[in-house]
Amino acid sequence: MTEFYGFERQDGSVGLRNHLLVIAPIDCSFEPAKRIAAQVEGAVAVTQYYGCGINEMVLNNLVGTGCNPNVAGVLLVGLGCETLTSELIAERIASTGKPLDIVICQRDGGTLKTIEDGVRKLRKIAQEASEAKREPFPLNKLILAVECGGSDATSGLAANPAVGVASDLLIEEGGTVIISEPQEMTGTEHILAQRAINENVSKKIYEMISRQEQRMKAMGVDSRFMSKGNIDGGLTTIEEKSLGAIRKGGTKPIQGVLENNRKAFDKPTCNGLWIQDGTGWDVASVTHMVAAGAQIVAFTTGRGSTVGHAIAPVLKITGNPETYARMEDNMDINAGTILDGSESLNSVGERIFNALVETASGKMTKAEALGYKDFAIFSTDRISERMLGFCD
Repeated sequence: MTEFYGFERQDGSVGLRNHLLVIAPIDCSFEPAKRIAAQVEGAVAVTQYYGCGINEMVLNNLVGTGCNPNVAGVLLVGLGCETLTSELIAERIASTGKPLDIVICQRDGGTLKTIEDGVRKLRKIAQEASEAKREPFPLNKLILAVECGGSDATSGLAANPAVGVASDLLIEEGGTVIISEPQEMTGTEHILAQRAINENVSKKIYEMISRQEQRMKAMGVDSRFMSKGNIDGGLTTIEEKSLGAIRKGGTKPIQGVLENNRKAFDKPTCNGLWIQDGTGWDVASVTHMVAAGAQIVAFTTGRGSTVGHAIAPVLKITGNPETYARMEDNMDINAGTILDGSESLNSVGERIFNALVETASGKMTKAEALGYKDFAIFSTDRISERMLGFCD
């Protein structure tokens, strides 16, 4: 497959879905935002839980989510007294050319009037969005996020390497892949750095992983910490887990490190493989890669994860045949065929690649069919970052 069918946006990007996004800049206005979204087909509401002040990490990820090409239109639902205003977010999304509007509870007369006005405005946006039609596009318009969660020993042996094959195939077609979770790169710095396109990128890889290790130590947590689920799943050290985790990114050269902090929020500037300085928290990690432009996610899990996302299709791949049999309602692809010898690594990788293209063209993932709309934003602590010397 050398093309997929998507929705062209005014800024030249291509959406895989035609979502209507209702953003509550703060959790104080999330309830009316949810009620508005519930009354308009294709709408989903999101918010954040870091207060009403301007936190650049939070702001960048809300804006990035609204700018993602999977979003056809945006309605912002504010309270009215917050510093992180709807207008601030709207003016940054406006550059995409997609339809957007604002309602404010304190200004518009309270909950009932705001919901009424919001539903009316969102339905107007929905009508405009409904005119979009799927068209064929080359795979160089596709940005894939790769993620793992609930890992076990089969993840590094089967699922992650198979996703790595699919990642390589996409990049060979001119596409882009983002891999995150620097905590799960501990002990692999030298391997990743060798794949950097230049010394500057190599240096940034070492710096990114070192910062994460320092954060862990500052919290009194061993930088080689692993979750109980990882240990129960047969993983013995963080290095073992990391060696398997980085396989999701395939074998291609690393183009750069995408900053994700209060100073900058980067998006890929060319096709190829990119590392994002993100978090090991699964839902937030996916959210941050989607905010950086990824329209689709390949999510590997050994023990079984149910995660989806508010605006991006999440394809679940497990390398554990028992997990696939037990959680088939959640798993899209069984990569355990590699371990039982019935299928080769390359064959499974090609199968994942084909499934990604089919999903990009409109086929629902199981998480979508189940109605999963996970969304979370992660932010570093400003005081801790200053004490560690990571921000001004």
